[in-house]
Amino acid sequence: MMTADHSSKQRYLEVTARIEAAARRVGRDPAGITLVAVSKTFDIEDIVPVLDIPHRVFGENRVQESYGKWPQLKNRYPDTVLHLIGPLQTNKAREAVELFDCIETLDREKLARTLAKEIAATGKSPELFIQVNTGLEPQKAGVPPQDVDQFIQTCRGTFELPVSGLMCIPPADEEPALHFALLAKLAKRNGLAKLSMGMSGDFETAIELGATHVRVGSAIFGSRT
Repeated sequence: MMTADHSSKQRYLEVTARIEAAARRVGRDPAGITLVAVSKTFDIEDIVPVLDIPHRVFGENRVQESYGKWPQLKNRYPDTVLHLIGPLQTNKAREAVELFDCIETLDREKLARTLAKEIAATGKSPELFIQVNTGLEPQKAGVPPQDVDQFIQTCRGTFELPVSGLMCIPPADEEPALHFALLAKLAKRNGLAKLSMGMSGDFETAIELGATHVRVGSAIFGSRT
């Protein structure tokens, strides 16, 4: 019977092999694709075996949950890069700027203003991605596609924020390739080099359409309880 450590390592190796194969199919260098291991809801003892592989880029959904595990993990593994991939409330912006190395969910002017203020106050400047609601789903956060160009200009000009990429979560019942292609088009039009798109069920399609970051959780850590 496989131990939890062994099975997470096996799953990780399978995911990285699939990333490499997807990249090769479209003539891309696999080194240009960052695997964000999504550790939301998993405890420290679940995360450590993946850190020990070693893997260093992780994604979390909630600021408060992240503070329960990542400060001590970052002390033990100081080269860890932590991405916030869940919605960010403005009252959590200071904590997010202090803990996260990348915030992928910038999606409104009020948050842009608050992040600019906290970056100035703390002297820390996480990498920033704008979340795009490519499916115009009312229950999801994100900038509508038709407003993305103007929002990027506002972030760059008004707030002087270092936006480097776009992120999306396609609707569960639609073909993800259409949403990935749209995100790539929006990024290219605005001179943004980074695309965070693709999760456990569709990351290979995302890579074939230009993803630079794929967010994979259950395919590495196993099922969430």
